[in-house]
Amino acid sequence: MTYPSTYMTYRRSAGKDNASRQNPLTLEQTQEKLPQEKDLGPNNVVIKIHTVSLNYRDVAMLISEYPVPITEQGIPCSDCAAEVVGLGSAVKNFKVGDAVAPICYQGDFDPTDDSNSVAIGANGPGVLREYAVYQAKHLVHLPRNLSWEEGAMLPCAGVTAWNALDSLKTVQKHSSALLQGTGGVSMFSLLLCLAADITPIITSSSNDKIEAIQEKISQKIRGINYKTEDQGAKIKELTNGRGVDFIVNNTGVGSLIDDISYLCARGGTVSLVGFLAGWEADWKPRQLIALMRKGAKLKGISVGSKKDFEEMNSFIEEKKVKFDVMLDRTFGFEDAKKAFDLQLSGNFSGKIVVRVAKVEGRSSCA
Repeated sequence: MTYPSTYMTYRRSAGKDNASRQNPLTLEQTQEKLPQEKDLGPNNVVIKIHTVSLNYRDVAMLISEYPVPITEQGIPCSDCAAEVVGLGSAVKNFKVGDAVAPICYQGDFDPTDDSNSVAIGANGPGVLREYAVYQAKHLVHLPRNLSWEEGAMLPCAGVTAWNALDSLKTVQKHSSALLQGTGGVSMFSLLLCLAADITPIITSSSNDKIEAIQEKISQKIRGINYKTEDQGAKIKELTNGRGVDFIVNNTGVGSLIDDISYLCARGGTVSLVGFLAGWEADWKPRQLIALMRKGAKLKGISVGSKKDFEEMNSFIEEKKVKFDVMLDRTFGFEDAKKAFDLQLSGNFSGKIVVRVAKVEGRSSCA
């Protein structure tokens, strides 16, 4: 397979230090050079990007609400599904035509360790472009049962959900999980829970949204309207007084004490994933002692490692998990700005995907 010498990419506009919701950064298209096979390093892999999936982090960088340093005028987005189109001389575990995705955190580290690394789409070049070059050790094979759109959802939201659920290694009979909101991580968690026979309890301010998710995905899903219902009482009702085993916290530190109270008597996990409700809290530090009483775990989630990604992909293939129900809307590459506007608006459920490559050839990662 051959590939061109140049490609189109999006970059954030300049002025990241002065960006805000009232004055967000914009996306700007540029044409850039792509190294040819003779110029590749021995461990490099050239990928053709088929699809890109958006996360809240991508728009948070445009409005100065992302808590990690970002590159001025950097290429946004961390999640994509791509096809191998070029290989360095020493690459052994990939071949041309393979469906792959880059891991979100990259550096010179052991595959099980995601520390001291570069975050693609933030302080490293992202994937909102037609082609990219990565080292082979920073790529994983995608599950063969997924479409390009589904494959693009995995790297950040998928691995985050897998990690937040403790890789589903401690699942017990009657296990349940409380999932805050209907965004990407929550919906991924929901589908992984169903595949692992864990009861998912999803929260929303809209009864209609909860009912639509139950109708679209499964009647095994339980719902709580956090605007009109007492969450603690409802969780006890839905779990027969037991409490939940997992809480995927997308809102931030403000709800942590309540979250701990919702856990089962021993050994539950609260995974701190997001910050949608901001950075402040009105509880006192001594209230964290509740973690000790329950033998519970408060776990900070920063996506996950390459090993996590590969284990999740094996689970997805084994259980034949599909994520097509998560797709809210697909935009063409030329309409990427509209995709970002929709992500920032919050008026969607699940994932927003940008299709970079024209529809041609195979339609899935198989």
